[in-house]
Amino acid sequence: MKSAGLSTRAQAVRPSATLAVAQKARTMRARGVDVLSFAAGEPDFVTPEPIREATIRALNEGLTHYAPTLGTPEARAAVAEKLTSENMIPGLGLEHVAIGVGGKHCLYLAMQALLDPGEEVLLPVPSWVSYAPQVQLAGGTVVPMPTTGETGFKVSPEQLRSAISPRSRIFLINSPSNPCGTMYSPEELRALAEVVAEAAASMAPRLVIVSDEIYEKILYGGRTHLSIGSINAVAQRTVTINGLSKAYAMTGWRVGYSACPGDWGRELIAAIGRLQSQMTSGIPTFIMPAIRVALESCDAEVQRMADAFARRAELIERRLRQIPGMRFPSPEGAFYVFPDVSDFFGKKDQSGHEIASAIDFADALLTEQAMAVVPGDDFGGCGENHIRISFACSEDQINAGMDRFAEFIGSLG
Repeated sequence: MKSAGLSTRAQAVRPSATLAVAQKARTMRARGVDVLSFAAGEPDFVTPEPIREATIRALNEGLTHYAPTLGTPEARAAVAEKLTSENMIPGLGLEHVAIGVGGKHCLYLAMQALLDPGEEVLLPVPSWVSYAPQVQLAGGTVVPMPTTGETGFKVSPEQLRSAISPRSRIFLINSPSNPCGTMYSPEELRALAEVVAEAAASMAPRLVIVSDEIYEKILYGGRTHLSIGSINAVAQRTVTINGLSKAYAMTGWRVGYSACPGDWGRELIAAIGRLQSQMTSGIPTFIMPAIRVALESCDAEVQRMADAFARRAELIERRLRQIPGMRFPSPEGAFYVFPDVSDFFGKKDQSGHEIASAIDFADALLTEQAMAVVPGDDFGGCGENHIRISFACSEDQINAGMDRFAEFIGSLG
């Protein structure tokens, strides 16, 4: 049978490099290879018991029917209360909150609800691999704002100001950052917010902020997180995206949420509801009670996991800095380091193949040392010279992986 073909849209979207590397590692493991994976951004902890127990109770009580598309009133109210009391975002009620199928789907829906064809999304790069495809699928245009390790992979107010045009629709920010492991200070966020407020009052009246804060609770070195949506000048034009996947070790549960205050925020959330009703409807009803339990009763468990990540961050930084040629900013949040490996381009692996890119580097590392990392090419900007190493794994695995990594670097000729 002759192929019926695919849509231009489907053909244009590239697969996630993160998931591709993780899949290759799983395939090797299935063949009996002892692969150490530092690829996927997934905590190795089990979801805290109070959250699991709340879901078991909900199942036993028969909460197995359809839920409201945007979540139960109780779950949405719990999110609104969390964002109000903890993140200091003003003017939020449950009508300003949408619960979706993970943070990724919440971001996708925000792009669909906000972008018209040709409108621009201002995106600091390197950035998470799914941002640009989501903009593309919504018909938008990415305006990349390049960053480097020397600046902590952060854009300056001047850089943002120069990138804004009358077509600017979204300034998309992720702090702490995947893949970079760095974050903006409260002072830096206030300076960026001032630029957005100025531009929105003049040349870019439709400009809004979409802030991905999924790693807000995984911070190091006494750093504090500030939600840019708490800044009065931009509060009612900031869409905050978050979820339970990372801080609560709930990646497989697929619980994300978006929020925006004010009359426009209510209008946006209603639009997201219409879109979601035609796509996924709501998440499982029996998960809804667990959202409130997670947000209201699991601070101690979250802190315990964050403390473990902090110890791992210190360990992997110490081990990496012992390896000649490793250049990277210290991890400040999330659970990634993003070293520049371009010093090794032009060298050859043990099979005699020349390493000409981060993809070659990661492939050779996986082949020769059974250690999986993510090449930085798909993250954009200077990412093509970097690899992402996730340390969301045990200290024993980090030490074993760094032994293999050092041996690999030493073998390049």
